[in-house]
Amino acid sequence: MGSDILQCQAEQGWGSKVIERLAKDLSQAFPDLKGFSARNIKYMRAFAEAWPITSGSPSIVQQPVAQIPWGHNLVLLSKLKTSEQRLWYARKTIEHGWSRNVLVHQIESGLMQREGRAISNFDQNLPNPQSELAQATLKDPYIFDFLSLGSEAHERDIEQALTRHITQFLLELGAGFAFVGRQVELNVGGDDFYLDLLFYHLKLRCYVVVELKTGDFKPEHAGH
Repeated sequence: MGSDILQCQAEQGWGSKVIERLAKDLSQAFPDLKGFSARNIKYMRAFAEAWPITSGSPSIVQQPVAQIPWGHNLVLLSKLKTSEQRLWYARKTIEHGWSRNVLVHQIESGLMQREGRAISNFDQNLPNPQSELAQATLKDPYIFDFLSLGSEAHERDIEQALTRHITQFLLELGAGFAFVGRQVELNVGGDDFYLDLLFYHLKLRCYVVVELKTGDFKPEHAGH
């Protein structure tokens, strides 16, 4: 329907009033069917405009946007400007099974711009392709606005708040993280150490230790 409207607008100069009349006519002709409001028809037009089907191009059925609900597509159309951005978030939605609210949160928090940007030494200490996968799992920055902590919060305050909001914390970390525990005791060479937060990553198949620090990042924080 969206493609037909675009074609008629191009050939006959259809305007928004025609879409409103079309919505009214369709609702009268098919009273038992929903989805023919003027607003929804305009979204159909926007969808067809965003994903044109031309001769020799892949079918829209093969695109990630055809594998997510219509409500998710409306979010992509209204909140993102480019096909590259929409496809990226559509693929992530399929990969992680995001609800519409989660998709909105990820877009508004700028996940595409943050993912894989963290400072690390993975390329020096991990073999490929594990180093690339490990780098892709990290973001810069992480957004923990759900903690509602002031700027003077201490490391232990942050640790306690993160574990209280573990569901939101795991969502921000990304797919694959499983929470093991906090202040986990580790004995190395007879010395006891306590890990602030310990996770296991299902894709990397390794443990991930989170050491919380307040203040600016320093090179020695990266470890070896």
